[in-house]
Amino acid sequence: QCPGIEPLCLDLADWDATEAAVAAAGPFELLVNNAAVAVLQPFLEVTRAALQRSLDVNFGAVLHVSQLVARQMIAQGVPGAIVNVSSQASQRALRDHAVYCSTKSALDMLSKVMAMELGPHKIRVNTVNPTVVMTDMGRINWSDPQKSAAMINRIPLGKFAEVDDVVNSVLFLLSDKSAMTTGSSLMVDGGFLVS
Repeated sequence: QCPGIEPLCLDLADWDATEAAVAAAGPFELLVNNAAVAVLQPFLEVTRAALQRSLDVNFGAVLHVSQLVARQMIAQGVPGAIVNVSSQASQRALRDHAVYCSTKSALDMLSKVMAMELGPHKIRVNTVNPTVVMTDMGRINWSDPQKSAAMINRIPLGKFAEVDDVVNSVLFLLSDKSAMTTGSSLMVDGGFLVS
């Protein structure tokens, strides 16, 4: 749908490979950080490996890629926008999500600090915080009506998000229509956090 977009396939936890790929791909005016992992374990069973992988991808990769891209934006002297895809889980505790919830909360705060420090360079930074999204993975993980019912019952709109719901929110935050919005979290949760 967007012929100007060229995907780069790499492990964002590998900082050297990421730096080389980003350096070869610029220049940038917009960035969406969407990579994440969700290793679900009860709090008492969280492993060091799961914690480290989640921190590396959900937090460290966003910090690193954003540094690389923001430096290029500043060097070009052009305004830019960064959208970090977070989660409703950054705001609400979920069983077996100790690490995931924590990394997404950290991502929300990182985004606020980025907004504060990058604002003078005319770079806006926001997050989109969706509920369960019906991607291929979302459909596999939430297709069981008994599992999904408990979550859907807490969503006033009575459904999970579709990919377009998140994409449209990201596009809004990247566009000039949100030119005065930075440091904000846009909840795309069907009202989950108000219930």
